[in-house]
Amino acid sequence: MPGANLTKEEAAERAAVVSNVKYTVDLDLTKGAKTFGSVTTIEFDAKAGASTFLDLIADSVQSVVVNGEPVDVAKAYVDSRIELAGLGARNTVVVTALCAYSTTGEGLHRSVDPSDGNVYLYTQFEVPDARRVYAVFDQPDIKATFDFAVTAPKSWDVISIGTVENVVDVDTTTGPGTLGDKPAETARRWTFSTTPVMSSYLTALVAGPYASWHTEYANEDGRTVPMGIYCRQALKDAMAKDVDYLFDITKKGFAFYNDQWGVPYPYAKYDQLFVPEYNAGAMENIGTVTIRDSYVFESKVTDALANRRVETILHELAHMWFGDLVTMKWWNDLWLNESFAEFMSTLATAEATDWPNDWATFCAGEKSWALRQDQLPTTHPIVAPINDLNDTYVNFDGITYAKGASVLKQLVFYVGRDRFFEGIHNYLTAHAYGNATLADLLDELERTSGRDLTAWSRQWLESAGINTIATELETAADGTIDRLVLRQSAPSDHPVPRVHRLAVGFYDVDDADAGKVVRTNRFELDVDGELTEVADAKGLKRPAFILVNDDDLTYTKIRLDADSLHFALGHLPDFTDALARAVVWLGLWDMTRDGELPAEDFIDVSLRALATETESTTFRYALAQVSTSAHHYVAAAHRDEVLEQVSDRLWELANAAEAGSDNQFQLLKAYLGYGHDAAFRGNVHALLDGTLVLPGLDIDNNLRWSLVHALADHGFIDEAGIDAELARRDTTENREFAVGAKAAINTVEAKRRAWDQALDNDDLTNSQIEAVAYAFSGTDSRELADPYVERYFDAIDRVWRDRTYHMAETLLNGLYPVYADPAALVEAGDRWLSAHEDADRALRRLVLENLAGSRRTLAVRRYNESLL
Repeated sequence: MPGANLTKEEAAERAAVVSNVKYTVDLDLTKGAKTFGSVTTIEFDAKAGASTFLDLIADSVQSVVVNGEPVDVAKAYVDSRIELAGLGARNTVVVTALCAYSTTGEGLHRSVDPSDGNVYLYTQFEVPDARRVYAVFDQPDIKATFDFAVTAPKSWDVISIGTVENVVDVDTTTGPGTLGDKPAETARRWTFSTTPVMSSYLTALVAGPYASWHTEYANEDGRTVPMGIYCRQALKDAMAKDVDYLFDITKKGFAFYNDQWGVPYPYAKYDQLFVPEYNAGAMENIGTVTIRDSYVFESKVTDALANRRVETILHELAHMWFGDLVTMKWWNDLWLNESFAEFMSTLATAEATDWPNDWATFCAGEKSWALRQDQLPTTHPIVAPINDLNDTYVNFDGITYAKGASVLKQLVFYVGRDRFFEGIHNYLTAHAYGNATLADLLDELERTSGRDLTAWSRQWLESAGINTIATELETAADGTIDRLVLRQSAPSDHPVPRVHRLAVGFYDVDDADAGKVVRTNRFELDVDGELTEVADAKGLKRPAFILVNDDDLTYTKIRLDADSLHFALGHLPDFTDALARAVVWLGLWDMTRDGELPAEDFIDVSLRALATETESTTFRYALAQVSTSAHHYVAAAHRDEVLEQVSDRLWELANAAEAGSDNQFQLLKAYLGYGHDAAFRGNVHALLDGTLVLPGLDIDNNLRWSLVHALADHGFIDEAGIDAELARRDTTENREFAVGAKAAINTVEAKRRAWDQALDNDDLTNSQIEAVAYAFSGTDSRELADPYVERYFDAIDRVWRDRTYHMAETLLNGLYPVYADPAALVEAGDRWLSAHEDADRALRRLVLENLAGSRRTLAVRRYNESLL
């Protein structure tokens, strides 16, 4: 729909016409299970005589009244737009519509909890889905104030951006089906205070019988800020265990951000709402943050996920200033929101919470995501060209979030932390409640730092690709360094040399400390151009190991000198510093996926290091990289043998790990992803029925489902067995686990059924579709995957035409038959691309990125086969 896909030019034209906007939005949530009433009054200034349009995606539109005059709805409402012609200097438009509830996590999502029949609603409006709930100029630079009123069942809570002004009973009853199987009840009308000036995509509405907890924060400007945490009733007991901790983390974030920027929290309240079937991690609606409720931990989770929950809470809180108080003008500056929030949340987590090694977490997790994204054929500058909304959807990626955050870390080191945050203070205060651009940010940072950032911005923000820095060494006969040089290179398709402010670390074995590897020297310097000499190293004794980009201060690939590489392969577990281990491990992985280090060498060193690794996210990503190497990169002739060896070793490590530890838990979960050892079936069944116990490890709800899924993936349980497991406890989460387990069953019939369910079952929620799609493609069987190569490419056009962007992305990524013959995938994909040169750029990007994975598999596998 071209009307739904707003272009940058259309947005600029509309912003030139419309200003001084005020919305009054009246929603009725008592009309049934499919639709809700929406009445929007929009008051705004315009250029007299001009024409423009409102955005609205509705089930039906009953009336449109412009400046007191009804218009012909059939003519005015076309293709998700309401045309407005002949406008006055000041205008009032009233739109009355029925809008549809969503089950895809977009617009106003409606979820029914099967465990108690409760209905829960929440909105998700980024990128431009406020138009699914009310008529709106849905673009970030037409800021406005909003007055919301909501009629909802009497037993519900309703939460929005403003504070509650009034709640009154109304003389109506809910329509049939509104409360699932519960009887109809009377309703209440909630009225909220006028919001601050804000962008439409940051408005929010959450409604339902949520459990809630409340506290206050003594804001640095003297105000008292009410705080709330909400979740489904079914998760109340689990949330109650963590709610004080989550409030404490949030309060530490308030204090930390004010301390860094000198700008107190600007809004009237701060609610965090943990909601079901959420597409993203969280969303920074002003003072009304929605967070996926998988962050409410009913079952044991990895420390990596617990750490990520803290980062997510602090990420969304950072947005209250950077993104909400000051908002990008257009989506090409999305990175201003996301990169900054990602950088600040990592900094806050490391310096203000109980996760002090969070920069190691960032390196292993976020930065590895960035490096992978930046080496795809679809790489783009951090400041990406965004021509329309479809371009925006695709750019919620590793470059916008993780590369941007890594580059900001480099910028802080480059200009100095105090001057950097002084510039941020000035930026926030100068543009408060308005819109800003990259140029506005750089202007403030140049004033405070005294550095000309024009060239820096061209290199780092406006140019794509990642450079590589390699160490080259000349050593004298006595073992001292004659010359230590850093050689920078850039990829041929993005030949941009960059200036790096970084550190080089020297490491040696400390024989007095049980052979641990410790840093013995460190040099800070600027790397500029192809060759940079580390002058301070001349004449020093050559250490056992030289680490370029020590402390992970810049964004680059690294290549070790030959002796350092040999040392790392032998001593990775012995490095005492968590961040150094993460940097080295990431460097080894990058060499592996570039076909420069044998996959079996990477697997070997990683399995040895996993025996002692203490950082959960590093541990998690290393396990994933071992899995990719074993399943996809090793030579075909060795694959079965390597998979069996890895499977056996993971089981040994799990049994040897400390009882009840995070390592034990992660190792067992990783083991379930293999199943190539002879004892696998017996081990999993025994864990499930309790005849085998790993000390300290409880087989709780989620772990039970992991065991069931592993059995299904190898055909050791059927649908009836999965249904029996679901009957033990029928919940929202367990239904997702169950449909995923059925899709994982390794039979031709089960895969056919899963394919059909993912594409054609409209009764599945967004989360269930995701579970089905990824379980369909997750079975390690070329025999099952090969028949879907052509079917996958045949289905692309239909999926893109008939689904929202998010669901199309889920299906096209999830159903991609990754275990099929990579050569066949590349061949079929190239044919599709040749036949679809005019396809939407966002769609071509999804296809190109999936194919890039298959191309890399082919190349890396050939490298490993060449070593035999």
